[in-house]
Amino acid sequence: MKPSPQAQPLKNFRLPVKAVLFDLDGTLLDTAPDLVVAANAMLVELALRELDARKIQNFIGGGIANLVKRTLAASLEREPDSQLLERAMPIYEKHYAKVMLNQTRPFAGVVEGLQAMRAQGLRLACVTNKAERFARPLLGATGLLDFFELLVCGDNLPRKKPDPLPLRHASEHFGVETQEMLLIGDSPLDAQAARAAGCHIFCVPYGYSQGRDVRELDCDAIVATLRDAAKLLQTELD
Repeated sequence: MKPSPQAQPLKNFRLPVKAVLFDLDGTLLDTAPDLVVAANAMLVELALRELDARKIQNFIGGGIANLVKRTLAASLEREPDSQLLERAMPIYEKHYAKVMLNQTRPFAGVVEGLQAMRAQGLRLACVTNKAERFARPLLGATGLLDFFELLVCGDNLPRKKPDPLPLRHASEHFGVETQEMLLIGDSPLDAQAARAAGCHIFCVPYGYSQGRDVRELDCDAIVATLRDAAKLLQTELD
């Protein structure tokens, strides 16, 4: 059995990279409280029973359409009625637009980690499946937007994570090879996208991994915070 990344010695581990990409929900920002409120408000408006907050949190990942679909079906696998889904999407988006800045905050170590990586001369991008009309104001309101040279959202390209297209788009923008980039994320979608693109991947244990233990994911390391991730990177300034 392949040892978990957490069990691998990291004392002398230094990953040579030129650019770092970050997932948003569950990696940079703790958006779950506001996502849950919007999801339950949608269910109430549709005259459906509210769900436990922890259950909804396990549905986060892959964009709002996936969250709405899973919430309506109360499952990661089952499909809701197509007409109900069509009704639900604008209702969810309406409620989320109202509450998305109420409780969302950066996770511990995020600001310090971004500051350290920028000081190391790394190129930084946020690559998220969230629609730009939500992602950009969230990053702006939480003070993170200016850290990123590039923002790639779920509605900017024909395909989103776990497809490698958003990561390859970032590599073209930065003018670096995909193997010279690192993606930091929290979910199976991030790990799959990174491997498909040929990127390195670090996972954080505090995010939204759809009920999966991050130790099960195919990643190069598990880092407690972005501040810890910065210490594992070797750059041209070192």
